[in-house]
Amino acid sequence: MITRPRPEGREALARDVRAAIRDVPDFPKPGIIFKDITPVLSAPLLFTRVTESMAAGASTMQITHVVAVESRGFIFAAPVAQSLRVPLIPVRKPGKLPHRRVREEYALEYGTDAIEMHEDALGVGARVLVVDDVLATGGTAAATRRLVERAGGIVVAFTFLIDLTFLHGRQQLAGSSVDAIVEY
Repeated sequence: MITRPRPEGREALARDVRAAIRDVPDFPKPGIIFKDITPVLSAPLLFTRVTESMAAGASTMQITHVVAVESRGFIFAAPVAQSLRVPLIPVRKPGKLPHRRVREEYALEYGTDAIEMHEDALGVGARVLVVDDVLATGGTAAATRRLVERAGGIVVAFTFLIDLTFLHGRQQLAGSSVDAIVEY
């Protein structure tokens, strides 16, 4: 039997998430300590607490759409969108969406990348919550905001499971609410 989690303080949730996240040294390359979120996903009640907290943080913001960033953002965004009872809009790597798309390129440390969204996914004035698993340098999140704006929407807030604060990603997201359950 699945039971609903008890209402709780954010500190208790952050503590439990931090305890579940697994550090993987030297992945994907030497010197990197990868924060593996799969143990959070493998704990149904913890995963539910996480997505309910993400949705609760946006519940008073009059959100009309949840935008999910490929690929792990999809995992968290789907239950958040269901909880808020709003459409889920995927943002994907180029060539993955079948209909007419808008595209946003962004800089990486060595080169560029791009993301796309269906051009008719949002209406003018859509109030958007962007959901992803990790905020690192903020490049993908900032590109997602520009993509939403090009499609007529307004990014009201971003929510993440993890914020790697030492990479200063929040600086690229100024002007929007930014929330993360755990900070490193």
